[in-house]
Amino acid sequence: FPVGDTRRIIREAANKTCFICCKMGATITCCQTGCDRTFHLPCAPDGQCVTQYFGAYRSFCWEHRPQQALRPRPSQDNTCTICLDTVEDNISYKTMACPACQDARFHRHCIQRLALHAGIDFRCPRCLKQEPFMTEMLTMGIRLSKRPPSWQSDPEVGPSDQRHGRCDATTCLCPGGREHTEAHGPWQLRLCSSCAAEGIHRLCSALGNSTCSWECSTC
Repeated sequence: FPVGDTRRIIREAANKTCFICCKMGATITCCQTGCDRTFHLPCAPDGQCVTQYFGAYRSFCWEHRPQQALRPRPSQDNTCTICLDTVEDNISYKTMACPACQDARFHRHCIQRLALHAGIDFRCPRCLKQEPFMTEMLTMGIRLSKRPPSWQSDPEVGPSDQRHGRCDATTCLCPGGREHTEAHGPWQLRLCSSCAAEGIHRLCSALGNSTCSWECSTC
């Protein structure tokens, strides 16, 4: 954004209230026409909101988020394909399914962690198909990684090359773009304190100059 537009967005965000935590400084607005719900990126999981990490980086509140349309499942094996713990009987924000085999069920947080570790080899953990599974997961707000699978070692890639280096906020306010980072100040990039696979500029988060650690919506 031009500097003038960035300042305007910051001023507008400062006056918007997050409908989840009820605090000011909400920078994300639901993309549904006519919906004025705004929220902070870290609050999104608590409000069951969805952000699509591709294209225009659209975000949706709990009411307008995309829904999976699946046929009734012949079996009633209500266990997560990944962690083997119980999942909900019905598809929901927390319980997702594979559109290819129509049978695999998994927790949202389980499939998100798998996506970050599997990288370019991300596929359904049961039927092993990539399409339309990958497209569906992107639409439902699962963030994918363009890296090789974490279980494959690459001797040419050092630890410093593997550090996440872009802002994943739905609306990045940095005039230099998502890839621009600084050692200190508002454009310092904070990595998720749990997975380090997502990052956000200080000014693009709800934490501002706080010294508190930041955790991404996945974790």
